[in-house]
Amino acid sequence: MAKKKQRGNGSGTVYPRKNKNGKVTSYLGAYHTTDGKRRTVSAKTKSGCRDKLRQAMSDADKGMVFDAGTLTVGQYLDTWLLNIKGTVRQRTWERYEQLVRVHIKAVLGNVKLKDLTRAHVKNLYGTLNSPRHAHITFHKALNDAVADNLIPRNVSDGLKLWKPRKKEINPLTPEQARAFLEAARGDRYYALYVLAIHYGLRQGELLGLKWADLDLATYTLQVRRTMSESRVGRIEEQPKNGKGRRIELSQTAVEALRAHREAHGGHELVFATEKGTAVNSSNLVHRSFKPLLNSCGVPQIRFHDLRHTCATIRFIKGQHPKRVSDILGHSSVAITLDIYSHVIPGMGGDDPMEDALS
Repeated sequence: MAKKKQRGNGSGTVYPRKNKNGKVTSYLGAYHTTDGKRRTVSAKTKSGCRDKLRQAMSDADKGMVFDAGTLTVGQYLDTWLLNIKGTVRQRTWERYEQLVRVHIKAVLGNVKLKDLTRAHVKNLYGTLNSPRHAHITFHKALNDAVADNLIPRNVSDGLKLWKPRKKEINPLTPEQARAFLEAARGDRYYALYVLAIHYGLRQGELLGLKWADLDLATYTLQVRRTMSESRVGRIEEQPKNGKGRRIELSQTAVEALRAHREAHGGHELVFATEKGTAVNSSNLVHRSFKPLLNSCGVPQIRFHDLRHTCATIRFIKGQHPKRVSDILGHSSVAITLDIYSHVIPGMGGDDPMEDALS
């Protein structure tokens, strides 16, 4: 006896989809909107199809479903942004929203989603000096449109983008780093600069540090969050790679932190204002970092170059790339090597075979 179609009270219907040999290859979920139109979703598994069906029906209840035949790229992207809010980091969402609003919708907003072609996407990218971030955003949005059965394929798949020029890094030399730290002695944020140069913590990671993340008795520090500045104000988010890391501290770092705690402790945040509130990153740079650079005569670098300083000094001193990658919190050693291969001894420069075989 054939199995009955699975129906639920107001929950739509899930159908198995079979090939010519009778094997189930996927599942189709169908439901009707308040205007009486039948809509469908699909997935490879029954449970996945049910999840998508519930989400689609929830969206329909909120009025976030359009007729796929008349849906424009702009309408779809507005709905997509609404749906992904809260599933990505706040600043990531804000970057997506800005790229959609300023670039993608300005060029393709009125194009019907079903009529979108590779030529349209190429034209969009041709209007941008650097299309990489727009491509990442648009490709992700179109992948979701494919998953929701709004379009049969992602027309941005396989498009070749010119590689952007790598951002120039300007690390301090060991001598310059020593001069900078010497100039910073007595500064409210001396311990912050020690951590930045010794362990390459990002500015947001430093400003998000809490005393609960430190165990000075065992010389350890846990990076558990980053302090980000967004449209809604300063917010705590997960570290950039989505997971934290444990760092073993040196005697120098522990002594700097103990002195900082004695002078400026008493707040939840390690590096806080006199009132105990989160430090504004712009104030840190312009009221402390830049004046210190001027006072010791080292080059006018960016704050992030302190992170590059940490990496390059460690490589100059012969530390293994995997160890440096772990300290920096990169998701893979390949990323570390891609950024710093030019400063790692033995990875570039003159051909060693000339000396070895001559």
